[in-house]
Amino acid sequence: MTTPSESSKLSEEEKTIFQSKVFNDPIHGHLELHPLLIKIIDTKQFQRLRFIKQLGGAYFVYPGASHNRFEHSIGVAHLAGELARALRTRQPDLKITDKDILCVQIAGLCHDLGHGPFSHLYDGMFIKKQCPELDWKHEEASIEMFDYLVKDNKLEEEMKHWKLDLTKDLVFIKEMINGPLDAKAAEKKETPWPYKGRGQEKSFLYEIVSNKRNGIDVDKFDYFARDCHHLGMKNNFDYRRFIHFARVCEVKGEKQICVRDKEAVNIYDMFHTRYSLHKRAYQHKVNKIIETMITDAFVKADCHIRIEGSGGKKYTLSKAMEDMVAYTKLTDHVFEEILFSSSDELKEAREILKRIISRDLYRFLGEKLVNRSDLEAVKEAWKAGLAKLTEGLQSEDFEFSVITLDYGNKDKNPVDNMRFYSKENPDKAFRLPRERVSQLLPKNFSETRVRIFCKRTDETSLNAARDHPLLKQWENEKDRDD
Repeated sequence: MTTPSESSKLSEEEKTIFQSKVFNDPIHGHLELHPLLIKIIDTKQFQRLRFIKQLGGAYFVYPGASHNRFEHSIGVAHLAGELARALRTRQPDLKITDKDILCVQIAGLCHDLGHGPFSHLYDGMFIKKQCPELDWKHEEASIEMFDYLVKDNKLEEEMKHWKLDLTKDLVFIKEMINGPLDAKAAEKKETPWPYKGRGQEKSFLYEIVSNKRNGIDVDKFDYFARDCHHLGMKNNFDYRRFIHFARVCEVKGEKQICVRDKEAVNIYDMFHTRYSLHKRAYQHKVNKIIETMITDAFVKADCHIRIEGSGGKKYTLSKAMEDMVAYTKLTDHVFEEILFSSSDELKEAREILKRIISRDLYRFLGEKLVNRSDLEAVKEAWKAGLAKLTEGLQSEDFEFSVITLDYGNKDKNPVDNMRFYSKENPDKAFRLPRERVSQLLPKNFSETRVRIFCKRTDETSLNAARDHPLLKQWENEKDRDD
């Protein structure tokens, strides 16, 4: 048996095998990861993902949804490697190198480093509510956290050991996570090819981890399978078939990942799975009530939470992402920090979280499917009706929530941005209109729902709230439909 002291005599391929580690994953089985990925995993910046729930508040609704960003990120790294290697095996002329595959896997591993407490609750609800003027997304923090991880753990030498270019390859990894680093120039289309990490001849590599063209990527492959597993739901999309039939074809001078024409229904199943997960879990009304309550608690606790960052500077809950030293310390544990605190300053926030634990939740009053064009009129009708309510009910006693469910491309069909190839001509890419796939596929790809919750739970207030003219109108329309 080879010992560590003898490993210096091994070839590069043998070193990789010797230093790799095997993970037993409930979704993908036994998966082996490159030694450099292991070095990244064994850092405090990556280990932080163990303490950030993948599905935010859904664990309070679905007892199985206890999984975290940690295992999802490992799964994405694995699938990124699987897809890249499959393309290389099938099409050697693409000249996919070991270095390309390693970079793609690092991007998959690190794409979610920037998530805050309870994942999308932090950037999608809390930051939007507390800092409405701030246009910030977790992908930006993923880039900053990746830079901090590499520098803080002195991984530059390790990367050089595996033949990575510390400028070009690191740029490539970050571009795969969040698109072109010069986003403004890319939007203006100042250059024909906005990426710096790889040339246009390898444009398809940018579609593996985060596909900006049509949303079909290994990030979704993993979280569909993983979330369905933990939620106890059926996943109708078979990502293994996609990987098996994936092929790179040239489309208008650019190389894109395409799939066999017979897999079109499988692609529609993927987007329907996305819709179903949002409808049944991510946007579940009780889940959204709980996430709204956590958000309200975070807003009330914001200026009273102090997290030490670089140089000893203190950051609040909503400002921690400005400093990666502070942000590394911010996880779901802030929930318990507030819940078990004895500080008078955190009393209001603490009481909201206690209500979650004791299941004294905000109450659901009603929901309506609306046309997007009618949304403003519905908002105005809600505001106008508030003045007619009794029992001292105010606008702050309610949560007016707008939920959009779609196939990931707003009201457009994302499959229109996908290209297919045939068995007879595997190098020719073509569109496959919905009508040629099946007559049973959807014609609309987006819907908007308005939900109204009441933060008070006493029957007197709830009865008064139900007297709102808009809620009465919805109830009358429902009775007519019945």
